[in-house]
Amino acid sequence: MDFLKSIMIAASGLHAQSGRMRVISENIANSDSTAREPGGDPYRRQIPSFRSRFDKEVEANLVELGRVLPDKSDFRMQYDPGNPAANNEGYVKLPNVNSLMEVTDLQQAQRSYQANLNVITATRQMVTKTLDILKA
Repeated sequence: MDFLKSIMIAASGLHAQSGRMRVISENIANSDSTAREPGGDPYRRQIPSFRSRFDKEVEANLVELGRVLPDKSDFRMQYDPGNPAANNEGYVKLPNVNSLMEVTDLQQAQRSYQANLNVITATRQMVTKTLDILKA
């Protein structure tokens, strides 16, 4: 049944985008955190990835959240000698999280999530109309 296949594919997209939003929200929540000890490393931005998986039961490629990898870019440095996390020169390492980029990624994830919801809604409407026709 193609209707069920469409819903399953879209549901896998919902699940994957939900995981992506979780990772993004973690990045945003930790964007201003500092290290626990002076000169230590703060939170490192996480990057979600996706992978395709063939489901034999549905006979379709489904998407799922892949590995979440750390962003290897440099930490931001801020001069703040009074901060307990400051190194010997008075600089504090801040996370390599760019809040503007995270919000942009979040908006894209929300749009993808909404698009998958639209597929499910349209498919349900088509099933309902088909059943109405068959009743008549």
